[in-house]
Amino acid sequence: MFACFIGSGGTWLALHSVPSSTTADMLVASHVRSLMAAQPVDVGSSDQHTVKPWFNGRITEAPRVVDLATEGFPLVGGRIDVIGRTPLATLVYRRRGHLISLSEIPDGHDVGAPPRTIAGYNLLSWSENGVTYWAVSDVAVPDLDAFAKAFRSANP
Repeated sequence: MFACFIGSGGTWLALHSVPSSTTADMLVASHVRSLMAAQPVDVGSSDQHTVKPWFNGRITEAPRVVDLATEGFPLVGGRIDVIGRTPLATLVYRRRGHLISLSEIPDGHDVGAPPRTIAGYNLLSWSENGVTYWAVSDVAVPDLDAFAKAFRSANP
């Protein structure tokens, strides 16, 4: 896991503030890389009270972690991705046999109008309470929309 973390962090040497299309490309690359790893998460747990504290001391602010199992999106765990030299919390959810990577980017990154699909992976982004969320997966667009709606309406 450590080697995967170091490898993914070392692959990006871009500036901190990157355009949204580049951010989208990097997030898709992170998602694909996680699918190729032995485990797609650094901390594996369906318990939000295990996943959220794991990020303490690893990133500047703990992510919003919600349990979406009743909506059909169980939590798999979390990992740290590095985008533009910035370590980000990425939560991983499952929809049937597919994984959804949800990255939380601190305020200051332009969401713009992200592409809906890159290399066969669907993307969806939104901003809320000073955080920009990016969901990446190969699930169908309606499923990704349902995931975003469930996440946005859930209580942490």
